[in-house]
Amino acid sequence: MNYWLIKSEPAKYSWEQFKKDKKTTWDGVRNYAARNNLRAMKKGDLAFFYHSNEGMEIVGIAMLTKEHYPDPSSNEPAWSAVDFKPYNEFNKPVTLQLLKQNDFFKNMDLIRLARLSVGKVTETEFYKICDLGGVKL
Repeated sequence: MNYWLIKSEPAKYSWEQFKKDKKTTWDGVRNYAARNNLRAMKKGDLAFFYHSNEGMEIVGIAMLTKEHYPDPSSNEPAWSAVDFKPYNEFNKPVTLQLLKQNDFFKNMDLIRLARLSVGKVTETEFYKICDLGGVKL
């Protein structure tokens, strides 16, 4: 299994809306590194759901339900989309500020590549962040 982080501005698509929808298509990604991460995802992989701009915090975990396919929001074949469903909600959000204060996370994509909308997360980072968020898997 691989672990990821996906970013969404809560004003555009929040964790609360995601839970109500019970599934979503993750489309509209227009960065090649982020696109490549989408293409590397496998069914069953887990991804942190991160609220960007407002909150700047990880609020839950999504599970990949459908591997990459042509992005329906683009006419260009270069772009891909994937599908997710909600998997688990954090008991307490894990803020970017908290992660930046902990030297352990200094190499995490979220810290090093701040503008990347779909990033990799190591297994160790994943479980440490789950602990910080009060989630046991």
